[in-house]
Amino acid sequence: MKITLNPDKEIVAIIKDGLEKKGGYCPCRMEMTEDTKCMCKQFREQIQDPDFEGYCGCLLYYKEK
Repeated sequence: MKITLNPDKEIVAIIKDGLEKKGGYCPCRMEMTEDTKCMCKQFREQIQDPDFEGYCGCLLYYKEK
């Protein structure tokens, strides 16, 4: 398993800017809870799934099998 940043530097810059503005909370989500703090709960759960390969919801991270 390997987790990397999106290779598209423009997307990474936009998401990182959003994270900074929201104090580390996912810029793609309205609610600001521990579940939406980057790296969000949804992606942490996807990481645990050995069959999952893909991006987190905001496209910042990619998990390879």
